[in-house]
Amino acid sequence: MGKDAKAGGKGKGKQASGSDEAPSKGKGKSGKAADGLGTCTYVKARHVLCEKQGKINEAYKKLQDGWLSNGDKVPPAEFAKIAAEYSECPSGKKGGDLGWFPRGKMAGPFQDVAFNTPVGVTSAPFKSTHGYHIILSEGRKN
Repeated sequence: MGKDAKAGGKGKGKQASGSDEAPSKGKGKSGKAADGLGTCTYVKARHVLCEKQGKINEAYKKLQDGWLSNGDKVPPAEFAKIAAEYSECPSGKKGGDLGWFPRGKMAGPFQDVAFNTPVGVTSAPFKSTHGYHIILSEGRKN
């Protein structure tokens, strides 16, 4: 991939764009970025982290039973209660609140899910190097 891999990020068909990515601030609507996902620089999120898959599935079932299975979004205050009860991350004490974080700060799978989950949406459980997570996306900005 050479030098293009660093300059273009994950965008498809950006090889020829060179350095005009910085001034455009992600407004270019090409490929899967048309919905605004994956183009922002910062995400605000809450999460639940569990070492064991069984525990994260139990937490997710509570979210499903309360909201997700009805097609409802999980209210941040309710997600925070689940995080406080189940999360093994220190952020659990703050309702799983990670605040705003930039692209590149979080580990691979966590970043991918965080930056591709629409605002207000709760992710399905997924595995990272730290364990199993559920993410609630609360905001995105450039």
